[in-house]
Amino acid sequence: MASAAVLLLVALAVVLASWMLTAAMHRLVWRPYAVARAFRRQGIRGPEYRFYVGNNEESKALRVATADDVLDLRSHDIIPRVLPQYKAWMASYGKVFLAWAGHMPALWVGDHEMVKQILSTKAGMFRKTDPGPSILALMGRGLVFADGEQWTRHRRVVHPAFTMDKLKMMARTMAECADEVLGRWVARAAAADGGVARVENVGQEFGELTADVISHTAFGSSYREGKEVFLAQRELQYIVFSTMNNAGLPLPGRDCLPTKTNVRRWQLTKKVRGTLMAIIRDRQAAAKDARGYGNDLLGLVLEANTPTGTGGQRAAMSMDEIIDECKTFFFAGHETTAHLLTWAVFLLGTHPEWQHKLREEVLRECGSTTVPLNGDSLKKLKLTTMVLYETLSLYGAVTMLMRTAAADGELGGVKIPKGTMTMIPLAMMHRDEDALVQSLPFNSGWEGPLTAVSQPLLKVRC
Repeated sequence: MASAAVLLLVALAVVLASWMLTAAMHRLVWRPYAVARAFRRQGIRGPEYRFYVGNNEESKALRVATADDVLDLRSHDIIPRVLPQYKAWMASYGKVFLAWAGHMPALWVGDHEMVKQILSTKAGMFRKTDPGPSILALMGRGLVFADGEQWTRHRRVVHPAFTMDKLKMMARTMAECADEVLGRWVARAAAADGGVARVENVGQEFGELTADVISHTAFGSSYREGKEVFLAQRELQYIVFSTMNNAGLPLPGRDCLPTKTNVRRWQLTKKVRGTLMAIIRDRQAAAKDARGYGNDLLGLVLEANTPTGTGGQRAAMSMDEIIDECKTFFFAGHETTAHLLTWAVFLLGTHPEWQHKLREEVLRECGSTTVPLNGDSLKKLKLTTMVLYETLSLYGAVTMLMRTAAADGELGGVKIPKGTMTMIPLAMMHRDEDALVQSLPFNSGWEGPLTAVSQPLLKVRC
């Protein structure tokens, strides 16, 4: 009996091992070969697939090779630094080509019409790519990563907090935070020889400013606890970004191993969740005592999420989902705004004539001694808005978008198998000379804030 049991276990082990080997061979060898062949038949080529790691090592080598490059101050072509792999592969294979993220096929799409189809489809063909546990620990599955019905529910609750009348209510708080930073700079300049002071790290200054703004506007009276969340998330950000570009073997389950980095990530995630949950519960208790949820972003979201109707309709978002949206407030609002302000100051520093134009506009529209404390004042700053838009186009915080095909389908006449990731190189498309020629209104007399709409603009962008 014992020998029979042993033989049975051995047989089961052999069957299991055979099944796992077959599954691994299908995912790592047969399917990549079949997908690459199917795309080649349609004229789509790309760098050769390498077993298990795909093109990760090539991509990392290209990034390392350009990491120390210093761009000319008048050059805005950041592609060799931020997307060197795309630049190299596009030169060899065209605007649409196939690369490999590990064993996953990644179709890089630089064609504008194909991108429109990816982002505008209503059938759920191209869904947001799962970012993995590290990114989710940082940002949560809020509106940025929610999809389908979940995105619809979240947007229905979050949208009321971002209507123009609600944002106008927060303009004074934002202005006061900005005025505090400017006050420190003015005091530093007054104490310096010649009345001129050097700000060593503008990016860090703007990062602290945007963190203060979000802490006050999102959490109001609980802004100190909100600042704790920000500090924990900033450390999480360093952990995530230091590991996400690793070209090492993508071992399954490595994010679950109790390594030093993972343990620290778990600790920070727990701290963020605990702090946010305490803030939310305090607001819920205040609402029960008829004090209300508050007029900050969190209060407006909690109020919109309150069950309504005599039937006791269930709230649209759970506690975990509200926490995820709070994470999204912090990261998406903090990083993108800090980067925008930093690059805008950089561009104005290299174009002093536009500094004078913007200064004259602010003094003309807002007065010489007052800070624009409401949204109506900001609407008058037309040139300032133009410069910010130009900055977003040249130095957008997001250089690439990813979507994954949820089913077999077609994109611009190209058949796409299920599971294919589509990579949209936004930074490169903003510098696409053909697209700019087609989209910019050359005959309207419109002039870009930093360059005229003509060949000079194309040279700056491209």
